[in-house]
Amino acid sequence: MTLHLGLGPLLSLIAGILILIVPRLLNYIVAIYLIAIGLVGLIGPGAWRWH
Repeated sequence: MTLHLGLGPLLSLIAGILILIVPRLLNYIVAIYLIAIGLVGLIGPGAWRWH
């Protein structure tokens, strides 16, 4: 049996736990998420691959 974790679900789990513990973090987590998605949208997902 192999456990294969992706980065997205792992970050979501950590963010959810942090929001439950410290609800004020929600604003920062949402802002960071939106900035990251915006940067990936502008630069393109192919720019993050190493050749």
